[in-house]
Amino acid sequence: MEKRLFLGDEAIAQAALDAGLSGVYSYPGTPSTEITEYIQHATAAQEKGIHSRWCTNEKTAMEAALGMSYAGKRSLCCMKHVGMNVAADCFMNMAISGIHGGLIIITADDPSMHSSQNEQDNRLYGHFAKIPMLEPSDQQEAYDMIYDGFALSEKLGYPLLLRITTRMAHSRAGVVTRSPQPENSLSCPEDGRLRYVLLPVNARKRFRKLLDAQDEMIAESEASPFNRYFDAPDKRLGVLATGIAFNYLSENYPDGFRHPVLKIGQYPLPVQWIHKLTDECDEILVLEDGYPFVEEQLRGLLNKGMKIKGRLDGTLRQDGELTPDLVAKALGMTVQTHYSVPEVVASRPPALCQGCGHRDVYEALNEVLKEYDNAKVFSDIGCYTLGALPPFRAIDSCIDMGASITMAKGASDAGLYPAVAVIGDSTFTHSGMTGLLDCVNENTNVTIIISDNETTAMTGGQDSAGTGRIEAICEGIGVAKEHIRVVVPLKKNYEEIKQAIREEIEYKGVSVLIPRRECIQTLARKRKKS
Repeated sequence: MEKRLFLGDEAIAQAALDAGLSGVYSYPGTPSTEITEYIQHATAAQEKGIHSRWCTNEKTAMEAALGMSYAGKRSLCCMKHVGMNVAADCFMNMAISGIHGGLIIITADDPSMHSSQNEQDNRLYGHFAKIPMLEPSDQQEAYDMIYDGFALSEKLGYPLLLRITTRMAHSRAGVVTRSPQPENSLSCPEDGRLRYVLLPVNARKRFRKLLDAQDEMIAESEASPFNRYFDAPDKRLGVLATGIAFNYLSENYPDGFRHPVLKIGQYPLPVQWIHKLTDECDEILVLEDGYPFVEEQLRGLLNKGMKIKGRLDGTLRQDGELTPDLVAKALGMTVQTHYSVPEVVASRPPALCQGCGHRDVYEALNEVLKEYDNAKVFSDIGCYTLGALPPFRAIDSCIDMGASITMAKGASDAGLYPAVAVIGDSTFTHSGMTGLLDCVNENTNVTIIISDNETTAMTGGQDSAGTGRIEAICEGIGVAKEHIRVVVPLKKNYEEIKQAIREEIEYKGVSVLIPRRECIQTLARKRKKS
């Protein structure tokens, strides 16, 4: 055993390696990216040949992780919170099939939307699927939950969902590591055809088995070391704190808790512990970083008219991340503000890098679209989303991964012209290819710009699944070869790019323009290494 300084993400990764991991499957997304990157660069992982390549999207990642579990090995599947929406089909159904080798899914939620388009709380997904969940309060617990979680997953026969938030993922603390375990041997489930072939006759039996397993899952929660009750003398208030909220609560009581506290780190909710807290206290304050997930369940569990304070009654705000100061205010403490931001300090929104190829694309696109009365540009998730900001103001939408092409298609179907889609190379292979097929099948009048910087730049320069294959993919899907055009986004090619955009907008059908130039950040890193 040794103590090491880890990010929350790194603690999770090291714990998985120490617990006998055989493969990690992921698509990069802040704040989860560093988990897979840590494993990719770990000497032990390289020596053992642990699988750690990036997947095309979160759905393919989760399905591959389930396949490794089917073969008896322990697998980890990591994503940011919105990635769960992409993987939800597999996620919900693997709760029915169950698992063979231990399988843990990491959801890295982003309260306050530091780098996301929403702040959904994926504890709701775990509750929806009726599987056990873990939520660490600090980096040591993150490590311990993963290290012990694979065995718990195998004991129960179901995947586990471990939920962290941005602060947990990207803050550091000392972590005591444990002895490495060997990888599982290869084995397949003897009843595999009954469990994994989800025809209705099998699925109905498996769902009943999942329902019957709920009592065992609750019993595991009530016996879990991650759920703890702290008694205290002042029982006018009882505090229920989940995950990192317990950390914030502890910061406000450095000398010990004044009120009884129930710390929740494992779900389903430990009903007996909740009744102990509510039976002893006059009113309850619920602290959780995210939605009022526990608070809503608490109201249903109690049904005894007890006052419950939290996000639903306005004691805590319903949006944004929790902080120690917000917890202090909820506890009735006086919060001192020692520093304020001077008025002279202006906000600095993110911007496309100077010299970025996306800049040249947007400048040319804006110039051409001035020639049309009702042009709209449907964009996607990536660096190029920053084209919405000054000085470009070049895009009109950004909803979810892959939506640029399909929204442009729907707008074109409605009669909008020109309908232009802008999507990156990694996002195109993540979830844009199926939308392109829809366009090809109807020969929709759309112009699709796949802005190819040959990497997944927004999350740190990970490999892009489509590098070197974009033209072949488009042609294979059915785009006419003469309307798949590649340009180099440089100032010297400005007029050529404008002409190419203009010609493809005028073409009545599906056309794809590929501005290709390597991301200047990844290029700089390569040069620095050499």
